Amino acid sequence: MLTASQRDHIDIVLVSPRNPLNIGAVARAMANFGFEHLSVVAAYQPHWREARSAVGAPDLLQSAREAATLAEAVADSTLVIGTGTLTHRKPEQPVVSLPALAPLLAQELARGGRIALIFGPEKHGLTREDLSWCHTFVQIPTDPRQPSMNLGQAAAVCLYEIAARALNAAQPAPGPNRNPPGLDDNAPAAPSGDLDILAGLICDVMAAANYSPRTMQTANRHAIRLMLRRLRLNSADQRRLLGLFRRILWSFRRSPIRDITK
Repeated sequence: MLTASQRDHIDIVLVSPRNPLNIGAVARAMANFGFEHLSVVAAYQPHWREARSAVGAPDLLQSAREAATLAEAVADSTLVIGTGTLTHRKPEQPVVSLPALAPLLAQELARGGRIALIFGPEKHGLTREDLSWCHTFVQIPTDPRQPSMNLGQAAAVCLYEIAARALNAAQPAPGPNRNPPGLDDNAPAAPSGDLDILAGLICDVMAAANYSPRTMQTANRHAIRLMLRRLRLNSADQRRLLGLFRRILWSFRRSPIRDITK
């Protein structure tokens, strides 16, 4: 099993859960495997902390963090993992199967990173927008005749895999979470919140440069979020790029260019 210190670097995040009983079931599963950090994003029911299904885990519910947005909930995370099935979904990030997740987690824990495991709402799971904050998508193997799982069950299956297998992943397997060649695999990855700051600045530069019509700005923000997570920047590179784009934006604002996109 993972050590207490390793489990302390893993957060469980529920996005817009509808049923307080499901939130309680997730808390119970977390307690079963020794996880303590739960974040709930924009829950539908205001009284979810009182869920009776959190058997043996009422303190975990009371200490859970409440966040208004997914971006806020994962701001400190260096590896954000979305969960679900591929039914009716085409993720724009690398996909790994649940049994292959352990080596990626082992690598991130060895680097001292912080991991967020994300579960979507019961009715439809994580949306395309939700997944734009994820570095990778983990597919939970299910029978195609019944691909969906109850939220509490899905969390229990994933947490068991993490708790039981991540510590035994002796050699992290090559995959989508590895840094590109030439980068130090042991360097701390840039937290998600820092990537969002860089993404916002890049979008400001694109707007100042009249890169595309204003109607494309939302799509551009989505694409930039995904791109920065695929690059797996470390903190030093994030700061370097931040300085570069700030200088570019300053230059554009000193000498505005003519808008040719109208």
